[in-house]
Amino acid sequence: MVDRLLGLFRVFRGKKKKGPEAASPQQHENLEQFQPPEDDAALDHTEEKEPAHGCFRKTLKTFWKFPRIRRRKTGSAAAEGPAKPESGLTKLQAEPDVSPDSPERSENCDTSVTETRTKILLTSMTEDVAITNTNNEGTQGITNTNNSPDPAEPSEDSEVARNDQRAKADMAVTEDVDITNAKTRDTQGIANTDTMPSPTLSQELIFDYFKDPRVSSQQPQVPAKVKNIHQRLMSQVTVDFWLQTDILRLAEEHPADVVLTLLRCAPTCDRAAAMIWRTIGSSSPTVEKVLPVLLCVMENWPLHSMCTSDGDNKDAFALAATLGLWVILQVPECQEAMNLYSSRLFVALLFHLVITTQQITPVEVATFWRACWEEHHLHCKPNRFAVQAMKALLCRLQWDHVVLAMERKRGWDMLLCADTQHYAVGLLARELCHVLDHFCSSIALRLLWPHSRKEPCWDVPFLAFLVEALECLDLSKCRGSTLKTMARYLWSECCLRHHLALRGLTVLTKDPWMARRIYPLSQRLLELLGAPGTEVVSMSLRVFMNVLQHQNILVSSTTAPKLTETLLLLFDHDNSHVRLLSIQLFCKVMELVVDEGKKPLKTTVNKSLLALFIYCHDENWQVAKASWETLLGAAEFLKRSDLKLQLKKEQLSKFAECLLAEDSSSAAEHLRRALPYLQSPQEPLREAAVRFMGMAGHYLKGQPAELHVLTQVLEAMSEDDNPSSTNLQIQAIFGQRCAELRSSAGFREPGSQAEYQKTVKRAPGFNVTGAPGTPDAGHSCACCKLQ
Repeated sequence: MVDRLLGLFRVFRGKKKKGPEAASPQQHENLEQFQPPEDDAALDHTEEKEPAHGCFRKTLKTFWKFPRIRRRKTGSAAAEGPAKPESGLTKLQAEPDVSPDSPERSENCDTSVTETRTKILLTSMTEDVAITNTNNEGTQGITNTNNSPDPAEPSEDSEVARNDQRAKADMAVTEDVDITNAKTRDTQGIANTDTMPSPTLSQELIFDYFKDPRVSSQQPQVPAKVKNIHQRLMSQVTVDFWLQTDILRLAEEHPADVVLTLLRCAPTCDRAAAMIWRTIGSSSPTVEKVLPVLLCVMENWPLHSMCTSDGDNKDAFALAATLGLWVILQVPECQEAMNLYSSRLFVALLFHLVITTQQITPVEVATFWRACWEEHHLHCKPNRFAVQAMKALLCRLQWDHVVLAMERKRGWDMLLCADTQHYAVGLLARELCHVLDHFCSSIALRLLWPHSRKEPCWDVPFLAFLVEALECLDLSKCRGSTLKTMARYLWSECCLRHHLALRGLTVLTKDPWMARRIYPLSQRLLELLGAPGTEVVSMSLRVFMNVLQHQNILVSSTTAPKLTETLLLLFDHDNSHVRLLSIQLFCKVMELVVDEGKKPLKTTVNKSLLALFIYCHDENWQVAKASWETLLGAAEFLKRSDLKLQLKKEQLSKFAECLLAEDSSSAAEHLRRALPYLQSPQEPLREAAVRFMGMAGHYLKGQPAELHVLTQVLEAMSEDDNPSSTNLQIQAIFGQRCAELRSSAGFREPGSQAEYQKTVKRAPGFNVTGAPGTPDAGHSCACCKLQ
């Protein structure tokens, strides 16, 4: 058993001495009696008895799995003779996993893998040697006390020969350990600890020897590294391979530190900084890590404050980040990363463009940009540079057609003017929506985020883009936020803001979900119906029309009277489109008003009959058709079957007679309502009014208000600069009737215009409640001839 245990330490013995001290025959017999185990059972048994020896055996088993490491030999006799002390520290050479006798050896072995395996081997070996020395307390070193035969001798038995490969590995390890103890002259084993230092190796020394000499043991902070790289590039023309690797590695692992440090140490983007930005742009994964930090700086105008890992919280210019982005955009490899952040980049550049155009640039920003202008010969105004950066972004995304379309329509120039900027932003949105629906939708969603910009100058361009992008926006994702945004700007006092909000509501109310939730805005929409702007009134009418086109939506009893009163005034609007929409909406309200609101609505519907009758003669056939349809709906709403019958027969003259015959006491009122149409620019409308007034005058005879009404008619007709023959005839008839009434009342003919005005004032007042007069059956009035 002792011989077996000692046989495990053969690897630590020196080479066998040839001479008179050769092993005795008894020792050979002991060797023949020792048979190595077939498996690891004996080895495991040994490990249980000797822990130190077992640990070392485990180390050797691990080492056998690695490529063998051997020492360069200076001659064939080196394996047989003792190790020479002057050989010194030799280099370790890695061999491939091939037979040691094969001449084919790999010359391209992975150095890093070899160094790692060597570190593991030497560290484990050092620990095993230390444990072995500790356990052998009675021994001053491992010596050849048993004089066991050398396994390398030719007289070894067959079992030792079978493990020749393992023995060679053991010998290689033994030789390397012997070499490490440089002061040892005896190669039979490890020297005595009384006279030599401890053979244990320092793990720190081993790692210091094998590690990369370019990496310092004390890692500096990332900002310091970035500053060092920037300083080194100041004296270089290009970025070498090692610097490029360091820049990309730092930017991927610490993007915030790299970006902020570079923006602080080189805000104007000097030549060295531009080289770093271009290096970053050459790697798409690196750009993906860097872009969010650049965008964070760009979105905080005019300065962004963030603390880096070294504690520096100095502000960085937002325009400096835009300048760095502009340099990256020049590198083609960045396109894939730009696609990922395209919508956010576009919004950030658009914000820079708007705010630098409509706001006075702060002093510190102006000073900074002056330095950038001198450094790169850029545009002297930041907003022009923002346009240049936006063009570069669109071109990098391969949307050159948008850039060219804006050029043809002079959209880029309009973007640089504060008064036309909102129109140019809408134009840009339309050009993008034509071919890039998804991109516009992403921009619109980003604009609707709650943390979007709150600057007043940003509202109008933001709304202009949003309104144009609503057509391609998926409203199922942003119904609530979109309606809330439009409602907020609808109450604005700024005409442009609520004009854009109305445009947005016109699109949104096409959706049934939006239409059902528009009721809280009805009061504001009613107010806007009286606005002086034609377009505002038109869009307000369109919003109401879109709402009432959906099923199961009714007009409340409180809204219907207010809305119809306002619409009745819009019948006489100068714009034919407003007139058309108001008449159509009036018809819709009569159809969709709730049952409780029909009775209060009858008064307004009665007032509308004369106006609708007049506009049935409108030159615009759409207005004439809508008036006829609405008049038919009003007759049905009032349950006037006589009026409905005449309309179906298309006999408008009979309709007027029926209207006056229903209540002759209201003839004066109808006559007075017809007066404004005598001043209409349309000849058909004036003629229709005159014919109706002729019929109304027939019913007005004998009433106290007749003289007053006729006088007003004459005044209105006398203001016509180019009267028709019908007007002249009516003026003659009414003038004769007025003279008769004045003569019977004791008034003389006025001698001048002033006296005529006094006569009119002294005439009996307008009295619609006067007793109705009965026309004389035998009287033949010229007015009746006009019927």
